[in-house]
Amino acid sequence: MPRAFAGLQAPERRPPSWVLRSILALSGLVMAAFVLVHMLGNLKLLIDPESMDAYAAWLRDVLVPLLPREGALWIARILLASCLIAHAWSALVLKARAAATRTRGARRKRPTGILAALMLPSGLILLAFIAVHLLDLTLGRIVQSEAFAPPDPQFHAAANVIASLARPAMAAFYALSLLALAAHLLHGIGLAAKDLGAVSRGSFALWRIVGVLVAAMILLGDGAIVIASLMTGAPA
Repeated sequence: MPRAFAGLQAPERRPPSWVLRSILALSGLVMAAFVLVHMLGNLKLLIDPESMDAYAAWLRDVLVPLLPREGALWIARILLASCLIAHAWSALVLKARAAATRTRGARRKRPTGILAALMLPSGLILLAFIAVHLLDLTLGRIVQSEAFAPPDPQFHAAANVIASLARPAMAAFYALSLLALAAHLLHGIGLAAKDLGAVSRGSFALWRIVGVLVAAMILLGDGAIVIASLMTGAPA
């Protein structure tokens, strides 16, 4: 390149976009795995509510005495919080870069599909859900049900879930959040596999099927809990 044009080179962006996409993909897959496992644990509510309380207590004792009580739980919380921050940050930076590189006055490209267009709004709904969910069933603040009971030391996880979702407005919000999560997973799992280089020419359809299965399992499993809690806790 001639010396006269050497200073016109676009500065290299840090971190590179491929790194951001990898962070976005990996953090998303970690959180998707957590949500799937979390749903499987919540299904105890449908089978035996008392076993759900025992499960909540067991989570505090995982790896004791290797770790202090609740040590493994706090490690998981820190990991998930880090993934959430990394996921949101990388998504916003990539979104800003895409907007900045768009030619001024050029016609905006349409999203490749409705699921791609829903990634940002569904992500914002999920951020709101996480805040409400923690306030509702973990901290017991602001939006909790009147029947919320913290461990004393007996756990009341099942009763708290039923009391919360017996409220029609909260049940509707959880249902909306589940739909947003399903839409996010349907598009996100295949995209994450692609960004991590796990997709060959013929395997993308397989990853799309994985996304459909995971999204359907979580939607149906957690949706059943919402419906059962609403019906169980409804006044006669």
